[in-house]
Amino acid sequence: MIPNLARDVRAFTSNAFLVTGDRTVVVDAGANFDVVSKIRDHVDAVVLTHTHSDHVGNVDAVRDAFDVETWGFDPAQPSVDHELADGDDVRMGDHDYRVLHTPGHKDDHVCLYASTAEVLFAGDLVFENGGFGRTDLDEGDRETLIRSIDRLLSVVDEDLAAMHVGHGPSVTGRPYDDIELASRAARLG
Repeated sequence: MIPNLARDVRAFTSNAFLVTGDRTVVVDAGANFDVVSKIRDHVDAVVLTHTHSDHVGNVDAVRDAFDVETWGFDPAQPSVDHELADGDDVRMGDHDYRVLHTPGHKDDHVCLYASTAEVLFAGDLVFENGGFGRTDLDEGDRETLIRSIDRLLSVVDEDLAAMHVGHGPSVTGRPYDDIELASRAARLG
């Protein structure tokens, strides 16, 4: 089980997931709540799906409390210490996750997919019930987002067991269907 540290938080924040195992990682640190107090043991790293403020607001608190560094797509961002390039593998918990550059919501957006674990961290690309990331913010672009969702569909296995998203509940019942629905819905708007 991968807990959401931001569960039940009533503040403007993203979800923040704690992936435990060989390498304990926080995926997106959230914002506007005390994430450090929700981490029971230690953290080896922070991995970011993208650098919107609701996903990185707590990065410095986690860095300071656990003396860790942060990985993300764009090392020019102040919240990113190390670059994750498209196609890289990053160890999170007990599995290697493939980095998929998926812009459209934000230029530095990535999804993280472990085929062996059948787990996807989708950030703000897609959500439950066919929701998809906003494209009306800086760096947002609907056509780019659609291409990113289609790329995700071409990489992720239909037997995907869990999709952890940037906002709202994780999807554990046929999440591949939610990605397909997001691909269709994004084309309608």
